[in-house]
Amino acid sequence: MLINKRLIAVHFWLAFIVFGVALVLGAWQMFVRSPLNAWHFNPEFYYRSVTAHGSAMGYVFPTLIAMGFGYAITEASLEKELVGRRWAWVGFFLVAVGAVVAMIPVSLGLASVLYTFYPPMVGNPFYYIGVVMVVVGSWIWVALMVTNFVIWKRKNPGKPVPLAMYANVAGSFLWGWTAVGAALEILFQILPVALGLKSTIDAGLARVFFSWTLHAIVYFWLIPTYIAYYTIFPRAIGGRLFSDPMARISFILFVVVAMPIGVHHLFADPQVGAGFKFMHSVFTGLVALPTLLTVFTICASAEIASRLRGGRGAFGWIGALPWSNPIMLATALSLVMLGFGGAGGLINMSYQLDATVHNTQWITGHFHLIFGGAIVIMYFAIAYDLWPHLTDRALDSFGLMRTQLWLWFIGMIVTTFPWHYVGILGMPRRMAYYDYANPAISPQALSVTMSAIGGLILLISGLLFLLVLIRGQFGARGEAGAYRFAVPLHMPARIPVALNSFGLWLALMVGLTVVNYGFPIAQLMALNETSVPAVYVGAGR
Repeated sequence: MLINKRLIAVHFWLAFIVFGVALVLGAWQMFVRSPLNAWHFNPEFYYRSVTAHGSAMGYVFPTLIAMGFGYAITEASLEKELVGRRWAWVGFFLVAVGAVVAMIPVSLGLASVLYTFYPPMVGNPFYYIGVVMVVVGSWIWVALMVTNFVIWKRKNPGKPVPLAMYANVAGSFLWGWTAVGAALEILFQILPVALGLKSTIDAGLARVFFSWTLHAIVYFWLIPTYIAYYTIFPRAIGGRLFSDPMARISFILFVVVAMPIGVHHLFADPQVGAGFKFMHSVFTGLVALPTLLTVFTICASAEIASRLRGGRGAFGWIGALPWSNPIMLATALSLVMLGFGGAGGLINMSYQLDATVHNTQWITGHFHLIFGGAIVIMYFAIAYDLWPHLTDRALDSFGLMRTQLWLWFIGMIVTTFPWHYVGILGMPRRMAYYDYANPAISPQALSVTMSAIGGLILLISGLLFLLVLIRGQFGARGEAGAYRFAVPLHMPARIPVALNSFGLWLALMVGLTVVNYGFPIAQLMALNETSVPAVYVGAGR
């Protein structure tokens, strides 16, 4: 059962408040840069908005979801109260205060550097300090997940760690190591310049440090979604998980191969050699393995549920699935978007093909389809599934939930597909204004207009989601019972040590990161005269 409900609930509520604000900013950005708007804004306002939107969506929103969901998983799966509750509150307040500290200079126009920082641009130091506070708060969560994992294992020697907790701890290990790259960049490259201690910065080295974080952070965002696939979806539709060991292997693969792949974002950067770019490209391809395993396992789990409901035939069982169930609908729509987004990712990982879409709207469409589409729609599903257990009130707006989920799916497709198309045509990203009267750009006007309409649909869907949760806060009281996770079709009699612990996999995670990043970082640190003057960003500079 869930004991610290208030702790869990405040993480989700703050996450979705931040999400709502960032969603409004995103919809505004798509409108003002579209042909629907006659440009009359200071472009600086656009970049303030993009920085705030990216920072909130990239650092704050998914971190709070992972933390709140992680605490719920710990108490529900281990059937014990969270160890370290006070520290959990400290972590929450660090994230909340850090978000405010970071957003104040952004809103004042003192740190319009986008969430990826882009050195040699340097903004107000409080923006970076706020981001560091968010990361430190999340590291407290990492420590608590590991602590509760170790304590439970000591008290239950030889017993399999519940799958949900095993996956949750895998995600915490991944994030703890992933965030090191950005932390090194901020602490040793950017902050000394922002604080006036230096006037130059090694932009190439800083970008390599951030690439350590840049792609692996996506899998940190993705872990709660995959936990929902494996441990919520089969139970919610009345079925069973096809394979517990296969699920564990998927999360292990994320821990091992999600880290040493970030340099594929630096294909156009000359400071990293082609050999290391090739290595990162290969490991990027390997990340498809846990995704393929997951798609197979979840489809098999869905078939099990359908057969139990009386589904017949080679394909007839699909129609017997409970499509009116919001969790069923969210998972299906999520997998569709994951398929489209993953296919686009194969383009990005190719050294040759990436050159055609690098720095274009294709990239924007790709990561919005993965994060905003496949991942966030499952965050909605997690909230819908968890809310009655947090509030002790019924969440019965099923028609509204289905409408909200369909609108999110439609809005994301209408937004991101045109972005992919104009990216192929060469439209650059990170631009505040496009002259659609220019004959070279005018053919892209219709696609950009469609994206703006998609942004409006997403905004409506987001507001409906918040409405469902608010209605749930004031619904009829009812006992939701214990919060449960899916049971495997065949409960393993025993779990191999390698699938019940992390020692080997952490060694591989660190080792592969050192192999794939060690030489490029050491080489850049050893080179002289690679620093360039900082470009200070801020109102009035």
